[in-house]
Amino acid sequence: MEIRIGIQHSPREIVIESEEKAAALLERLSAAVADGSPVTLVDDKGRTVLVPGAKLAYAEVSTEEPRRVGFLG
Repeated sequence: MEIRIGIQHSPREIVIESEEKAAALLERLSAAVADGSPVTLVDDKGRTVLVPGAKLAYAEVSTEEPRRVGFLG
């Protein structure tokens, strides 16, 4: 799934692809915002991103299915 995270006072958003379950991810992000603590995310390629919970502006989690290519017939 694709995760887009906005950080306050930052013009760019963080975009990562992750295999983590959406419900678990949203729970971790909500706890980080409530506590003001950082949350660590790991993408599909093994890269680690540390997001400051106190500065999190928004999080968008996309769980859409991949687009189908081809013709029906």
